[in-house]
Amino acid sequence: MSYYTLAEGCPYARNDTSVQVRNGSGGGLVLLQDTQLIETLAHFSRERIPERVVHAKAAGAYGVFECTHDCTDITSASFLNTVGKKTEVLWRVSTVGPESGSADTTRDVHGWAMKLYTDQGNLDWVFNNTPVFFVRDPIKFPSLNRSHKRNPRTHRPDANMFWDFHVGNPEGIHELMHLFSDRGTPASLRHMNAYSGHTYKFTKEDGSFKYIKVHIKSQLGVKNMSADESTRIAGENPDFLLQDVFDAIEQGNYPVWNVYVQVMDPKEAETYKWNIFDMTKVWPHQDFPLRQIGKLTLNRNPQNYFTDIEQASFSPSTMVPGWAPSADPMLQARMFAYPDAARYRLGTNYQMLPTNKARAPVYCPFQRDGFMNFSTNYGEDPNYVGSSLRPTTFAVSATGKPLGSTITEHEKWVGEISSFTSTVHQDDFEQARGLWKVLGREPGHQDRYISNVSGNIKNVTSKELREKVYYLYHCVDPQLGQRIKTATEAQIA
Repeated sequence: MSYYTLAEGCPYARNDTSVQVRNGSGGGLVLLQDTQLIETLAHFSRERIPERVVHAKAAGAYGVFECTHDCTDITSASFLNTVGKKTEVLWRVSTVGPESGSADTTRDVHGWAMKLYTDQGNLDWVFNNTPVFFVRDPIKFPSLNRSHKRNPRTHRPDANMFWDFHVGNPEGIHELMHLFSDRGTPASLRHMNAYSGHTYKFTKEDGSFKYIKVHIKSQLGVKNMSADESTRIAGENPDFLLQDVFDAIEQGNYPVWNVYVQVMDPKEAETYKWNIFDMTKVWPHQDFPLRQIGKLTLNRNPQNYFTDIEQASFSPSTMVPGWAPSADPMLQARMFAYPDAARYRLGTNYQMLPTNKARAPVYCPFQRDGFMNFSTNYGEDPNYVGSSLRPTTFAVSATGKPLGSTITEHEKWVGEISSFTSTVHQDDFEQARGLWKVLGREPGHQDRYISNVSGNIKNVTSKELREKVYYLYHCVDPQLGQRIKTATEAQIA
């Protein structure tokens, strides 16, 4: 049995009263000491968070992804390394343009988002129910969505805006063919397929990779509504698709999808007739047949929609070793835009929310503090790069990796080769050496410098770290390094 308390835990006798100056049925003034009333009113005004700019209306559920086929020849991803291995999944499917309270049977592309809680961190699939998209240039992405939304003056959907954008960007005609076909009005989310659209990479420990596209196909088959049906149901039950999938799961009729990939060798990509990073194009199945990697089963409804689904965040940038991005410009842009939207909508520590939190161990002390941080916040661990007080341990490549690490040569390449950080050379000390000589022109200035810096270094408790400081000054001038060491150690002794 749970007894009612205030939010801070204080037991309270009732939850429907206000403290007044005098008892009785009439009159009296409410007092500021009535914490229950003040907190209830204040929370009510703040219990909505910003709605998603797109993908606001959605159904959500939990499920499991199961690896069904051997994939080790094309990827080292841990969640695909053993046939039968299961990974918990959070699933969210939405319309794109309309608001949260809109009818979900309206004609629209449907977003398909999945968070796979793998044993090497979270992997997000942020797909659609169409294999292509309207644009391939990321600068057009905001404009595309604005043209599908409400007119700034009339605040109504506007066909002029919609078609004005699309005739000006005809590369989207392939997607328009999908949208205005029966697939634009799915009869059920359980009878709907999904596609990555983007080209991704499967990577292996030796650094090799394959390009892939993902296809998720319902075992129930695809079913769609006519335009008249979708309009009628929108008026009768604007939550029709949400209710359909919720009721099915609640009744134990768990929907299942087979998950496939198309696989392309990088050499094939160099000469293929279409740009494989173009989101407006598909890879024909006769050229790149489907290969099954797993299946998805939804088996549990959320206990609370807000905490489980509304607070969920998904981004193509959320990846694991063995899965990597391609040069697709739209993908690259989305890898910034989606987590940025989560930071705005949920706060800087959105990854700590239970629905977004990785099931695998997390150690990222460089992201700490900020609003709503309810973790241990890494205690006293340094939150700056290159610390020698508590060095950060990194996974290493396949040739010398510690047990349990499956980072691939691809991740090593990204971290050590393609990413840039400057290196230190002798000329970095040249100007400092020149300044030291300039200080020597003024009587006593070098002595004062020695006194100033040694007076600070004496507070360093680690002898090893002090030696590194002395060596830093030794690189400027060996005599300078020795003088600082002598002056400092004399103060410590």
